[in-house]
Amino acid sequence: MMNHQAMGDVIVVEEDKNVGKGRNRQVLGDIGNVVRGNYAKNEAGKINRPRTRSQQVEIVKVDKDKPVVKRIVVPKQKKRAEKSKVIEIIEISSDSDDEEHVVKEKKIVTKKKVATSYTSVLTARSKAACGIEKKPKEVIVDIDSVDAENDLAAVEYVEDIYSFYKSVESEWRPSDYMRTQPEINEKMRLILVEWLIDVHVRFELNPETFYLAINILDRFLSLKQVPRKELQLVGLSALLMSSKYEEIWPPQVEDLVDIADHAYTNKQILVMEKTILSTLEWYLTVPTHYVFLARFIKASIADQKMENMVHYLVELGVMHYDTTIMFSPSMVAASAIYAARSALRQVPVWTNTLKHHTGYSETQLMDCAKLLAYQQWKQQQEGSETTTKGALRKKYSKNERFAVAMIPPAKSLLTGTESA
Repeated sequence: MMNHQAMGDVIVVEEDKNVGKGRNRQVLGDIGNVVRGNYAKNEAGKINRPRTRSQQVEIVKVDKDKPVVKRIVVPKQKKRAEKSKVIEIIEISSDSDDEEHVVKEKKIVTKKKVATSYTSVLTARSKAACGIEKKPKEVIVDIDSVDAENDLAAVEYVEDIYSFYKSVESEWRPSDYMRTQPEINEKMRLILVEWLIDVHVRFELNPETFYLAINILDRFLSLKQVPRKELQLVGLSALLMSSKYEEIWPPQVEDLVDIADHAYTNKQILVMEKTILSTLEWYLTVPTHYVFLARFIKASIADQKMENMVHYLVELGVMHYDTTIMFSPSMVAASAIYAARSALRQVPVWTNTLKHHTGYSETQLMDCAKLLAYQQWKQQQEGSETTTKGALRKKYSKNERFAVAMIPPAKSLLTGTESA
């Protein structure tokens, strides 16, 4: 009798002479690694059973006292070119108590090739040429980790605070007021702001005092018409108010009278102060340029040279009426960071950390950054043509401020602006 089973490509064949030749298959007696059953063999020694497409069995040797060695042949598929790998020896013991046979077989296993498309090859080559695969993903720096133990830094709330500042900064921006002012123009305002920069330096006031004074000045001019002869008076009163708000020791009114060469009296300055406060309805807590500068400079991980360059560009932008009216304080602050990094050739010019903390992409800053670079270039051209320096250029030409006013702007930002 011959028993066999096709399970997992393992077939066991045994010989039994007591079985008749007239039957092909009987009911399986057991199902396992070795299956016992009665099968007949034909004269040629081949198993009389249906052949499948996946495999063919060829008996090499049949002997009662020796194991049966056979070969299972798996035909190759026509559609794919495959390499065959031969894995051999699987040992299976018989369940019979009388005899134990070890079946040895050779199994042909096909090894498939991974198909590679032409598109994937081109994509891989393009990434390699552009250096995309080797470029690591930039990590956003936690700029508040150094202040984790500083209670005054308010690390837990700083993100929410600046989100609020950005959401309300438009409410405190001045409108385009030059069309409603019959006696003053943009040049007069520029001269006044530059003079206030000089006064600010002489009194050694804090930077936030200057930016708040300019905000008060522009908001007041947006709401009320001012004669030309009182424009400087408005500037003095705005500086006095911001000094009282920001400084521990603000300048005295008499000091402001002296620095204005007694053009106005003590009483006039105080009366104008009351007028401004009532017109602005006492709203002085507003997000100025300095509020955003403090955060953005920290995000840029700037050294002292870089920090002075940023302040120079922002003050230059505040001097010019078009920059103040066209762009919000946060936009001017972020654009000054971008223009300063471009002028100092820092790479990359705009990082993911700056994008995260400023909320602006490189494309959004381009117009304002180009305008600041053009104003920087124009001031350098005017300074080279005259022997005297303006207050702003003089302030940032000193060695203690790394002479950042002498650094030329980035040429990439001046494209198409020289003719403007």
